[in-house]
Amino acid sequence: MKRDERNSAEGILYTDFYQFTMAHVYFRLGMHERPAQFDHFFRTYPDYGEHKAGYCINAGLELLLDWMEEARFDTASLEHLRSQTGQQGTRMFPDDFLRWLEQSGGFAGVDLAAIPEGRVVHPFVPITVARGPLAMVQLLESPLLNFLNYSILVATKAARIRQSGPGVLIDFGMRRAQERGANAGARAALIGGADFTSNTGVSCVLGYPPKGTHAHSLVEACLGAGMSELDAFRAYADVYPDDCILLVDTVDTLESGVPNAIRVFEELRKKGHEPLGIRLDSGDLAYLSIRAARAMDRAGFPNAKIVLSNQLDELVILQIHTQIREEASRYGVDPDALIERFVYGVGTRLIASKGDAALDGVYKLVAIESDGAWKPTLKISESAAKVLNPGRKSVWRVYDTRDTAVADLIGLEDEELYDVDPLVLHHPVEPNTQRTLVHGEVSRLEPLLVAVLDAGRRVRARPSLEDMRTFRRSDVEHLDAGVRRIVNPHRYHVSLTPRLRRLKDQLVKSFRGTS
Repeated sequence: MKRDERNSAEGILYTDFYQFTMAHVYFRLGMHERPAQFDHFFRTYPDYGEHKAGYCINAGLELLLDWMEEARFDTASLEHLRSQTGQQGTRMFPDDFLRWLEQSGGFAGVDLAAIPEGRVVHPFVPITVARGPLAMVQLLESPLLNFLNYSILVATKAARIRQSGPGVLIDFGMRRAQERGANAGARAALIGGADFTSNTGVSCVLGYPPKGTHAHSLVEACLGAGMSELDAFRAYADVYPDDCILLVDTVDTLESGVPNAIRVFEELRKKGHEPLGIRLDSGDLAYLSIRAARAMDRAGFPNAKIVLSNQLDELVILQIHTQIREEASRYGVDPDALIERFVYGVGTRLIASKGDAALDGVYKLVAIESDGAWKPTLKISESAAKVLNPGRKSVWRVYDTRDTAVADLIGLEDEELYDVDPLVLHHPVEPNTQRTLVHGEVSRLEPLLVAVLDAGRRVRARPSLEDMRTFRRSDVEHLDAGVRRIVNPHRYHVSLTPRLRRLKDQLVKSFRGTS
């Protein structure tokens, strides 16, 4: 795709076609500039089959904001829309609508509030709230979901892998990512818990050093040229004597790769350099790491790192740790010391969120201005879980006396909850299920949504990646251990205030009565 073609495809037209047809209908109804509010949230945690997440990590917001700042209706995009015709050959977008897009289209009139990137988020809680002219906040739906849902998936997966044990975590996913999603994925992985990424471009933009080792092809090339695995290792060590990590499983891990690596390490040490370690990319990683560690320990390299790669995720890493704790001592290897030496290169299962590759994130109209006042609205569904929480809302995180987050509470925008006692929490789906927290059970309430855009302009400084990582570390630490659990996590409570619960019930009855 040529540069101008890519600009058109990834600019203001980067949305589903039905968003434009709806915007045109709003224009014909005279509703296109009527203020409206859409909420972005997800309904269920990622479910990976054998295990399921008990929380998610928010990510992708700054990518969305950057896109919104640059997206404009230029001559090329308007001509593309002008050329669209229906079944009978008539134009789908007349000139008066296109003139309005040219003059007033764009996101200068949009306000955005959001839960900051890096923070823990839960189902049904508004993560991003868009408010502005109906036609434009409608056009925002598809790009918003595209930028945010995938990033949340990858950041969540990275956080769970980060939880699975000590050691350095590197995103190796670029080769297995969906085209340029590799960039968003690498960024989200860093927010969620990866220490580094092999993605050179993203690393340089974000100010983190890119990481990686050599591939099997280096050894293969040397073998094909009449040299040996040892020659390949020496060549790499000669070029990178202080950054030497050798991939040892091209020929035979224990009979060839590890002995040759140790020989090169000894040669490096004699020259005044300290090797970094080895990488294992196939076979029984637990067993091979035990045997490799014993060999390197005996050769005088007890601090050499062992990089593990090949289809890793949080569950596989836990299984490797379990096997090491069961088997390492019989080889004279300290299992805890060995686990501390690990570096995890996680690729496909991180960048593709293997097991659940799409977040159930949605963007729904919840309020619209009518006769000078905001009117709540909602979608009614046969599934109770899909009935929206209507109106303009606020979100608070409730902490108990342990300073542990015990619930996210959704209420109406004008509610004040700081002095409410007792605090009644209604289930978001089951109308007759509620929980009451009395005085002394709650230590603090924290508002989660913060203003991001005011009339299309940023109202806060761009946060650093380290700010986002700090949010993630703090929020995960404040979760109950059961909610953090990798397998069968406890359910975190997301609740509605009594006022919001009543409004929701009243609207459902009203809408069904007039349908």
